[in-house]
Amino acid sequence: MKNWVRLGVAALFVAAAAWFLGSGVIAAGGPVEGQGGPYRVLAPIESGNLLLFPVVRADGRSTGETPFITLDEGLKNGEVEVTEAGRARGLVRPRGPHPVQDNNDRGDEVNTLVLVNHSKRPLLLLAGEIVTGGKQDRIVAKDRIVPADADPIDLGVFCIEPGRWTESSANFGAAGKSALKSFMVQPAVRERAMVDQDQQQVWNSVNGAISQMEVAAAPPASAGGPQGEGSYHRTLGTSSYAKAMQDSTVSEKVDEAAAPVMNAREQVLAQLREEHAIGVVVAVRGEIIWADLFANTDLLSRYWTKLVRSYAAESLAEGEDHPASTVADAQRFLDAPTGGTENSEGEVGIYRYRELKSSGAETFVLESLLPGTGYEVHLSKMKLRGEESHVVKPRPSGLPMYRPDIRRPGVIE
Repeated sequence: MKNWVRLGVAALFVAAAAWFLGSGVIAAGGPVEGQGGPYRVLAPIESGNLLLFPVVRADGRSTGETPFITLDEGLKNGEVEVTEAGRARGLVRPRGPHPVQDNNDRGDEVNTLVLVNHSKRPLLLLAGEIVTGGKQDRIVAKDRIVPADADPIDLGVFCIEPGRWTESSANFGAAGKSALKSFMVQPAVRERAMVDQDQQQVWNSVNGAISQMEVAAAPPASAGGPQGEGSYHRTLGTSSYAKAMQDSTVSEKVDEAAAPVMNAREQVLAQLREEHAIGVVVAVRGEIIWADLFANTDLLSRYWTKLVRSYAAESLAEGEDHPASTVADAQRFLDAPTGGTENSEGEVGIYRYRELKSSGAETFVLESLLPGTGYEVHLSKMKLRGEESHVVKPRPSGLPMYRPDIRRPGVIE
């Protein structure tokens, strides 16, 4: 397998060589000698405050083609439908062994939506993926797989728009106005949903993320704000994470942070495919914070844009700079034993979802149990950064925090 270092920037993205000369993209370092884990980390791609370390399987094997449809694909072509719980018709599969009749007198709930997969392919859902519309924008609470052409299911979600409880549309859509503008919530918000599984913690992280976006989007004082360093504070005027990300100035900042990767997106993806990369380890301001790994390169490619833009949003936050992480650091992050405790849930014959807790990190693994699969579809590993990383700064938007029927998503039995 080729080494990203030997290729260099110009050879790495041949079709975009002229653009890359001034882009600041850097590939440096090399594979770690003597590594014994299932994954091998390659030299990073640098994009502003981001370092993205491609990851390949140490044995070079691939799962081949996977059968899954993604949430964005399903919502776009109409094969996946998401509605408020109170709009459900017929039998709704609850989080238990016995289906119940829905008489349509069921109230809408903050932490539950109803999803129908009309597709002939199983649906892959990732924690942190956004659906917009209904009475509030929501995010998927946990990774899961929904079988092809399945009955409606209760989908555990978290609200990421605490200031609204009025219907904007009957059905939900994907975040982002186009495929190149797609996004999911940034790692700080994903972490709170996946680890804490608590609506209030998710709201706190959303509030903090929007505050950071406001700071990033604020023009300098010389551009028309009040004089004095730090005195200008731009209010985005929304409590919705999705709407904040779609603000033109914020979106521009995110795209700027991801520009060295996204401006040559096809060349980057071509190189990832050539290397058979299945995921990335993510460092922000030099500190490794996250990893997303998939069953194969195809799935990584299909999620690439929304993942990179979520990482870029994270890199906008003010924070302490650290010495740049190396390939060896990223390799140790992936290879570190999980230990600790393990929780497992899922649906017989469809999927298993495991949470592996260890000191300073947590790993979440989604395994497909569908016929012809039996492999890990997605793995997320995160460095736990502590509550001090999620302190919410006051945001003078004047918007209410309406919180009806707060509850934690239940456990699938």
